[in-house]
Amino acid sequence: MAKKRKYISQKNEHKLKEIGKLILRFMNENSTKVYNYKQISDGIDYKNPRQRELVIQALHRLQAAERIKEAEKGKYVLNLNIKGTLTGIIDFNQSGNAYVNVEGLEDDIFIHSKNVKDALQGDKVLIVTYTYKGKKLEGSVLEVLERTRTEFVGTLQIVPHKDFGFVVCDKKTINTDIFVPKPKFGGAEDGNKVIVKMTEWRPGDKNPEGEIIQVLGAPGEHETEIHSILAEYGLPYEFPEEVERDADKIDRSINEEEVAKRWDMRGITTFTIDPKDAKDFDDALSIRKLDNGNWEIGVHIADVSHYVVPGTILDDEAYQRATSVYLVDRVVPMLPEVLSNDVCSLRPHEDKFTFSAVFELNDKAEIKKQWFGRTVIHSDRRFTYEEAQERIEGKDGDFKEEILVLDQLAKIMRQKRIKDGAITFDRSEVRFNLDENNEPVGVYFKISKDSNHLIEEFMLLANKKVSEFVSLNKRGEISQNTFIYRVHDDPDPAKLESLRDFVSTFGYKMDLANTKKVAESLNKLLHDVKGKGEENMIETLAMRSMSKAVYSTEPIGHYGLGFDYYSHFTSPIRRYPDLIAHRLLQHYLDGGKSPNKADLEEKAKHCSYMERLAADAERDSIKFMQVKFMEKHLGETFNGVISGVAEFGFWVEIPENGAEGLIKLRDLTDDSYSYDAKTHAVYGNRHGKKYQLGDQVQIKVVKANLIQKQLDFKIVD
Repeated sequence: MAKKRKYISQKNEHKLKEIGKLILRFMNENSTKVYNYKQISDGIDYKNPRQRELVIQALHRLQAAERIKEAEKGKYVLNLNIKGTLTGIIDFNQSGNAYVNVEGLEDDIFIHSKNVKDALQGDKVLIVTYTYKGKKLEGSVLEVLERTRTEFVGTLQIVPHKDFGFVVCDKKTINTDIFVPKPKFGGAEDGNKVIVKMTEWRPGDKNPEGEIIQVLGAPGEHETEIHSILAEYGLPYEFPEEVERDADKIDRSINEEEVAKRWDMRGITTFTIDPKDAKDFDDALSIRKLDNGNWEIGVHIADVSHYVVPGTILDDEAYQRATSVYLVDRVVPMLPEVLSNDVCSLRPHEDKFTFSAVFELNDKAEIKKQWFGRTVIHSDRRFTYEEAQERIEGKDGDFKEEILVLDQLAKIMRQKRIKDGAITFDRSEVRFNLDENNEPVGVYFKISKDSNHLIEEFMLLANKKVSEFVSLNKRGEISQNTFIYRVHDDPDPAKLESLRDFVSTFGYKMDLANTKKVAESLNKLLHDVKGKGEENMIETLAMRSMSKAVYSTEPIGHYGLGFDYYSHFTSPIRRYPDLIAHRLLQHYLDGGKSPNKADLEEKAKHCSYMERLAADAERDSIKFMQVKFMEKHLGETFNGVISGVAEFGFWVEIPENGAEGLIKLRDLTDDSYSYDAKTHAVYGNRHGKKYQLGDQVQIKVVKANLIQKQLDFKIVD
């Protein structure tokens, strides 16, 4: 008899737990509302007297467990300070499920789509965690604490014969359509691409409500789509009038009073080397031979901090933007054009104010002396990378000797850097030839040659030495000076182990014994795969094993470059952190004390965030242009390489133009396929056919969707 009573008790226990879950889910729909037991019973559809008795018991248990609290006699509210609550940033995937990244936790918390409540991509949320089926930690959103954004890009779909419509957002990560009543269409017509502002999301409503604040145009049109990309990431494409006016008022004269405060280097051979389509010349190099046989090399950077002063609307705008954005057909600059392309740009045959790092080097590229400070220069020549490369390869021309000396010194520095642990990812970048209507008429790849490496090495030298100068005292001890660093953390050991195991199947070996061995192994791997069929795949996986470089006040070093101290100093026209570095360097040169670290860390985080947005926008613009280019090739077949594998399909990249398309598993009709994450492959369940990352396949272009920026391919047998 006792056994039976125990069994009934356990059954009852299980029943009350299930009712408790239903109650929490119901109360979670409006986490701040107060409910009595009748409202809760009705809400979970437990309405007869016996069921209501169970609800009361379940409420007492939840109260004892501190999951809910009694707001007043007989009225309950969710306890938002309960044990098991965490705060983090929510990140949705295409299925509608999400993960919440919680600072300090190694693993993200999984949130099922039915438990995301009214959270949207990037929101700061309060979640409650629980263990699902006794194994996996999961969570449920209790409350949105902070919206990351309220404006979205989408297409207006007006409901026929009704006085409302919905804006269907472009990004699959925004997991809802936005309801818009007719008076708030803002002049938009059915099918227009628009920016919609979310105005409210009432508890219990399936969709948020919004108003259309800008009509972008017809989907698929070039200008519409480019402006959509910028709007999607909240990136402005125009400057406010008052900012433009402020920039126009700047005194651009090279006055003698200011010159007197600087090292006048106008008489020294100086030139710039940049891409052929560049308009903003951030940096110049000067070179002269000294009487002792050494070389004096000046790395001269546009002195933006002379013109852009803290506390002005010009500086506020630059900080908000934090970076220039390079789309396929235009640059969205951080600074108004009068500054970026004129006043600050180190144009040839013009005197310019600069901030310089000047080094005395011997023929072995060893630094004998260094100097940092403000200068005035005069560029004698503007070289394109191609023109400088011609001189390196033997063609005669002006300043050939100077370029050859710089090239020789750069090669010694590069060799030493790699020996000391730098990793050499030399990936080519896709570029487009556009006609006068911005239509892509050709694709080419930007490949780094000696002239690119020449500039890269001297910029790395300046960035590194400025960082060391601030961070270390004359005895080489840590100075405790606050600075903004460009940091790159060590790779994730688990990802490196996966990479090692995977490349071993191709006969490559990796030594993960220590940081230096890892760097040597990666460099050898990248060298050994050059020109092989698996090159693209292994390069991609090696890149994925790396951490992302960010800005920080903590000098943890730069793993990829092999530097203990590294900062961005050489591009203040297009990067706000470089402008911060200039101001701080001058502050320390003037004998200033270390400023507040917390304020600077906030700025570093903002700049890292804006850099990520800009990179995503740039990637989207390339995808859009690739789809546009491939529209002309519908029905044609190409040789491709599998560049990514997922549960629902795999991507194939066409090496000749960089275009990437998706092959859905459901479209492979010869078999049913399963995904294996470890081998980055899908396998046929019946016939065992395999499609693996790096495999070469022949494909046909079957669909080009400009709005989704997506190509669909089909395997050709």
